[in-house]
Amino acid sequence: MGMGIIGTIVIGLIVGVLAKFLHPGKDNMGFILTIVLGIAGAFLARFIGQAVGFYGPAENAGFIASLIGAIVILVIYGAIAKKS
Repeated sequence: MGMGIIGTIVIGLIVGVLAKFLHPGKDNMGFILTIVLGIAGAFLARFIGQAVGFYGPAENAGFIASLIGAIVILVIYGAIAKKS
């Protein structure tokens, strides 16, 4: 299980940067917040994938699923940031 979490974090690092490039618009995020965004997206994809049966307990979310999860979190972040 530990390697699954480490793998999710590593995928999240890469995905966070890619999500920033793929999501249009200007977000005032630093590099660290971008990495956290990618990690959160990877964990979101892993959680949802395990809930619906795509992944086992020790499996990482796929790269595309993690990217989609990061973009979803980026959109939610953007909506919340605009309100405040």
